[in-house]
Amino acid sequence: MNALAEELNEALAGSAALRLLSELGRRMYFPKGIVSQSAEADEKATRFNATIGMAFEGGEPMMLDAIRAGLPSLSPKEAVAYAPTAGVAALRARWRSELDRKNPSLRGKDCSLPVVMPGLTAAVSSVVDLFLDPGDEAVLPDLSWPNYRLIIEERKGAICSTFPIFAAQSQGLGFNVAGLEASLMAAAGRSRAAGKTAKAFCILNFPNNPTGYTPTLAESEALVASLVRVASSGVSLLVLVDDAYFGLQYEEGLLAESIFARVAWAHPNILAVKADGPTKEDYVWGFRLGFLSFASASLAPRGCDALVKKLMGLVRSSVSNSSAPAQNLMLKSFDAPGNAEQKVRLRGLLASRYARARDYLAAHPLPASIRALPFNSGYFLSFECSGLSAETLRRKLLDERGIGTVSIQDRYLRVAFSSVEASNIDALFAEIAQAAQAIAAAAPARP
Repeated sequence: MNALAEELNEALAGSAALRLLSELGRRMYFPKGIVSQSAEADEKATRFNATIGMAFEGGEPMMLDAIRAGLPSLSPKEAVAYAPTAGVAALRARWRSELDRKNPSLRGKDCSLPVVMPGLTAAVSSVVDLFLDPGDEAVLPDLSWPNYRLIIEERKGAICSTFPIFAAQSQGLGFNVAGLEASLMAAAGRSRAAGKTAKAFCILNFPNNPTGYTPTLAESEALVASLVRVASSGVSLLVLVDDAYFGLQYEEGLLAESIFARVAWAHPNILAVKADGPTKEDYVWGFRLGFLSFASASLAPRGCDALVKKLMGLVRSSVSNSSAPAQNLMLKSFDAPGNAEQKVRLRGLLASRYARARDYLAAHPLPASIRALPFNSGYFLSFECSGLSAETLRRKLLDERGIGTVSIQDRYLRVAFSSVEASNIDALFAEIAQAAQAIAAAAPARP
């Protein structure tokens, strides 16, 4: 093993993070090569900097006039120079301060400085690389982003174990805290039985894709308590919090801050990882920017820095760095005149579409063949199909009615109300109900 990797592992000694690392994660380090030497040269090479593979003119990176015209607010360095491996330092610091502002439970707590990733997909994939080996197990809700399976099972060769996301509560369906806890304990038991460290890995995504559900405050407290019980049993537990849709809660009494802020320091055996970004929060889907942050009660600042360097090694050995112009445009946007007001307006549009969907479904009975699952936030809601194929319903909507939806597991139909004007919501759901009714009516009668 490389000496730099051994040094980082030593910095993690005694922490849940070290016990959770995959073989790749243990081997990973950030090399003292071109990038680190260039960073040193940026500080000290006052005459000539002949380190980085870029071309300069007049002390600035060379830039085509067409590119310059398209990015008038950026200097040549901001627009076309390579970004640092971990991201533009000022953006990382600003994103951390934004995390503190939006998550009161984070304030004053030790947490790694967020590392910039080329999108949340890359962020999730990098966490899987660091902490899962082939054959290891990840626990997910049965309704979750399909790309998790592609990353975990197909790329990594690990296993996805699922639990039903909803369970009956006193006031209807709610988040299945007991199902998550039981699945984590079972996964840890299988890890022990295989002669490995007793560990478990789970992904929490709120608001959830595809259901659009965020736990209530009471459910969130129960969720944190369940994770602490798992950790207290001697299990090293990694909780990956996918905050892709952070901040888009539309009802009172829901967890408004990230569950990361509640979990991160709850028990020394828990390592919490926060994957987030401006994609939905700042309406920049094509920027391909994400962030990863680490926190644990068993991690000293030196340990956090070691995990960051391991992550930088993954970035350096795969995509090298994230888009510099996207980072610098994002950084400038935070303090741009009217930016906060524009975000409030756009969020209001999403909230109005949610409210129109909620109100329509409350006022109009659906065919027996479909039911809306609980939703209260995010971009989506999902219908559970009974006695008909969700794919058949999707095709009928698309081919006959010009309506695009997504079928999942041939049992659920995901509808993105986020992309439909509020004035069209009623018509959309009426069409879905009519199509489901037509499929059911055309089905042959059972003997």
